[in-house]
Amino acid sequence: MHFATTDLCDDHAQLLEDGRLAVLPPVFRPFGQRAQFCGRVTTLKVFEDNSLVRATLEAPGNGNVLVIDGGASLRCALVGGQLALLAQDNGWAGIVVDGCVRDSDEINACDIGVRALAAHPRKSAKKNVGERNVKVFIAGVPVHPGDWLYADADGIVVCQQKLA
Repeated sequence: MHFATTDLCDDHAQLLEDGRLAVLPPVFRPFGQRAQFCGRVTTLKVFEDNSLVRATLEAPGNGNVLVIDGGASLRCALVGGQLALLAQDNGWAGIVVDGCVRDSDEINACDIGVRALAAHPRKSAKKNVGERNVKVFIAGVPVHPGDWLYADADGIVVCQQKLA
C-alpha cells in the first residue's frame, strides 16, 4: 500500500481537528528495511520486560503493527534482532517501541519497519509482566487496539479508522 503521512494529514484535516487522527511526536528513530509501513494496531504495555513482546510476535501478525508502550525507558531494549526476525517471519508489518531496541544491524537486515526512541545494548527482564490489547499512551498520544498506524520518513500517524 502506498501512502504519505503528509498527504494523510492534509487530506483528513477534520480528523486531525476532532482527534480521530493524531501525529506522534518526532522522537522515533527508524530501523529495519521498511521505510514505510502501516497496519492495524495491536498494543502492549510493558516496562523493562519483553516477555509479552516475544509471546505476541510468535503469533501471526496478519500485516498488523505492534505498538509497545515501554514507558519511554532508556535503560534497556524491548526488541532485538531475534524478535525482529520473528516479526518478519510471522507477517507483522512493523513495530513501534516507546523505548529502545538492540541488535540494530540485525533489525536493519529484516524486512520490517521498526521505530524506537534509541538503541541500547542491555536486554530486558523476563518476568511475564505487562498488559496486552489495552489503551496505551505513546509519547503522550493515546493509541487503542484496532487503530490504524501509518509510518514513513516524515513521521507516524495513528487513526481510529483505515485511511489508505
